[in-house]
Amino acid sequence: MYLRCAHASDGFVVAGAPMKLLIRRDQRSSIMGKVIFQLDVRAELSDEERRNIDKYKLGKEVLYSKNAAPNVDPQTLTGLGKLLVAHALNISVTVNDLVNGKRIEAKDILEMLAVEEQIREAAQAFNAALHAAAHFGGEEVVDLAA
Repeated sequence: MYLRCAHASDGFVVAGAPMKLLIRRDQRSSIMGKVIFQLDVRAELSDEERRNIDKYKLGKEVLYSKNAAPNVDPQTLTGLGKLLVAHALNISVTVNDLVNGKRIEAKDILEMLAVEEQIREAAQAFNAALHAAAHFGGEEVVDLAA
Protein backbone atom coordinates (compact mmCIF):
# COMPACT_ATOMS: atom_id res chain seq x y z
CA MET A 1 0.00 0.00 0.00
CA TYR A 2 1.37 3.43 -0.95
CA LEU A 3 0.87 6.27 1.50
CA ARG A 4 0.39 9.55 -0.33
CA CYS A 5 -1.84 12.57 -0.61
CA ALA A 6 -2.15 12.60 -4.36
CA HIS A 7 -0.61 11.16 -7.48
CA ALA A 8 -0.38 12.50 -11.02
CA SER A 9 -2.44 9.58 -12.34
CA ASP A 10 -5.23 10.52 -9.90
CA GLY A 11 -5.50 13.93 -11.55
CA PHE A 12 -4.77 15.77 -8.29
CA VAL A 13 -1.23 17.00 -8.91
CA VAL A 14 -0.94 20.29 -10.76
CA ALA A 15 2.17 21.55 -12.52
CA GLY A 16 4.68 22.89 -10.02
CA ALA A 17 3.12 21.00 -7.10
CA PRO A 18 5.57 20.51 -4.21
CA MET A 19 7.46 17.31 -3.54
CA LYS A 20 5.56 14.36 -2.16
CA LEU A 21 7.07 11.30 -0.50
CA LEU A 22 5.60 7.98 -1.55
CA ILE A 23 6.09 5.15 0.95
CA ARG A 24 5.23 1.51 0.47
CA ARG A 25 5.53 -1.04 3.26
CA ASP A 26 5.64 -4.71 2.44
CA GLN A 27 7.10 -7.97 3.70
CA ARG A 28 8.43 -11.20 2.34
CA SER A 29 9.74 -14.47 3.74
CA SER A 30 13.40 -15.37 3.68
CA ILE A 31 14.63 -18.79 2.58
CA MET A 32 14.60 -19.79 6.25
CA GLY A 33 10.98 -18.66 6.62
CA LYS A 34 11.72 -15.49 8.63
CA VAL A 35 9.86 -12.28 7.88
CA ILE A 36 11.83 -9.57 6.09
CA PHE A 37 10.25 -6.13 6.18
CA GLN A 38 10.49 -3.97 3.07
CA LEU A 39 10.19 -0.23 2.70
CA ASP A 40 10.02 1.39 -0.74
CA VAL A 41 10.47 5.16 -0.82
CA ARG A 42 10.29 7.54 -3.75
CA ALA A 43 9.81 11.25 -4.17
CA GLU A 44 7.30 12.68 -6.59
CA LEU A 45 8.83 15.95 -7.80
CA SER A 46 7.76 18.91 -9.88
CA ASP A 47 9.77 19.82 -12.96
CA GLU A 48 11.16 22.85 -11.11
CA GLU A 49 12.37 20.67 -8.22
CA ARG A 50 14.09 18.31 -10.67
CA ARG A 51 15.79 21.28 -12.37
CA ASN A 52 17.01 22.56 -8.99
CA ILE A 53 18.42 19.15 -8.08
CA ASP A 54 20.37 19.18 -11.34
CA LYS A 55 21.33 22.86 -11.08
CA TYR A 56 22.73 22.57 -7.55
CA LYS A 57 24.12 19.03 -8.16
CA LEU A 58 22.28 17.55 -5.19
CA GLY A 59 21.82 14.01 -6.53
CA LYS A 60 24.68 12.43 -4.56
CA GLU A 61 23.82 14.14 -1.26
CA VAL A 62 23.17 11.57 1.46
CA LEU A 63 19.83 12.09 3.18
CA TYR A 64 20.06 9.07 5.48
CA SER A 65 22.83 6.66 6.39
CA LYS A 66 23.15 3.89 8.96
CA ASN A 67 26.15 1.73 9.91
CA ALA A 68 29.14 3.73 8.77
CA ALA A 69 32.23 1.73 7.81
CA PRO A 70 34.35 0.54 10.75
CA ASN A 71 37.83 1.93 11.30
CA VAL A 72 39.90 -1.08 10.17
CA ASP A 73 42.97 -1.72 8.06
CA PRO A 74 41.71 -2.76 4.59
CA GLN A 75 45.16 -4.22 3.80
CA THR A 76 44.52 -7.22 6.06
CA LEU A 77 42.18 -10.05 5.19
CA THR A 78 40.08 -9.59 8.34
CA GLY A 79 39.96 -5.81 7.80
CA LEU A 80 38.75 -6.30 4.24
CA GLY A 81 36.15 -8.82 5.45
CA LYS A 82 34.85 -6.38 8.06
CA LEU A 83 34.59 -3.63 5.44
CA LEU A 84 32.63 -5.92 3.10
CA VAL A 85 30.21 -6.93 5.88
CA ALA A 86 29.76 -3.30 6.95
CA HIS A 87 29.08 -2.29 3.35
CA ALA A 88 26.46 -5.04 2.97
CA LEU A 89 24.70 -3.93 6.18
CA ASN A 90 24.89 -0.22 5.41
CA ILE A 91 21.63 1.54 4.62
CA SER A 92 22.08 4.76 2.72
CA VAL A 93 19.56 6.97 0.92
CA THR A 94 20.74 9.72 -1.42
CA VAL A 95 18.73 12.35 -3.27
CA ASN A 96 19.08 10.22 -6.44
CA ASP A 97 17.70 7.22 -4.52
CA LEU A 98 14.71 9.28 -3.45
CA VAL A 99 14.16 10.54 -7.00
CA ASN A 100 14.48 7.07 -8.59
CA GLY A 101 13.00 5.06 -5.73
CA LYS A 102 14.79 2.83 -3.22
CA ARG A 103 13.93 -0.41 -1.45
CA ILE A 104 15.20 -0.97 2.08
CA GLU A 105 14.92 -4.29 3.89
CA ALA A 106 15.18 -5.07 7.60
CA LYS A 107 14.67 -8.13 9.78
CA ASP A 108 13.13 -6.11 12.62
CA ILE A 109 9.88 -4.12 12.30
CA LEU A 110 11.00 -1.59 14.92
CA GLU A 111 14.18 -0.89 12.97
CA MET A 112 12.12 -0.49 9.80
CA LEU A 113 9.78 1.98 11.48
CA ALA A 114 12.75 3.97 12.79
CA VAL A 115 14.31 4.07 9.31
CA GLU A 116 10.99 5.20 7.83
CA GLU A 117 10.68 8.02 10.37
CA GLN A 118 14.23 9.22 9.73
CA ILE A 119 13.70 9.15 5.96
CA ARG A 120 10.49 11.17 6.40
CA GLU A 121 12.38 13.77 8.44
CA ALA A 122 15.25 13.87 5.93
CA ALA A 123 12.79 14.25 3.03
CA GLN A 124 11.07 17.15 4.84
CA ALA A 125 14.42 18.89 5.39
CA PHE A 126 15.37 18.29 1.75
CA ASN A 127 12.00 19.66 0.62
CA ALA A 128 12.71 22.83 2.63
CA ALA A 129 16.12 23.11 0.93
CA LEU A 130 14.51 22.72 -2.51
CA HIS A 131 11.96 25.38 -1.59
CA ALA A 132 14.77 27.75 -0.53
CA ALA A 133 16.73 26.99 -3.72
CA ALA A 134 13.70 27.94 -5.81
CA HIS A 135 13.75 31.44 -4.32
CA PHE A 136 17.41 32.35 -4.83
CA GLY A 137 17.71 35.27 -7.19
CA GLY A 138 14.17 36.41 -6.42
CA GLU A 139 11.98 37.21 -3.49
CA GLU A 140 9.35 35.39 -1.53
CA VAL A 141 6.41 36.93 0.29
CA VAL A 142 5.75 35.28 3.65
CA ASP A 143 2.32 35.84 5.19
CA LEU A 144 3.04 36.05 8.91
CA ALA A 145 -0.63 36.19 9.81
CA ALA A 146 -1.18 32.63 8.64
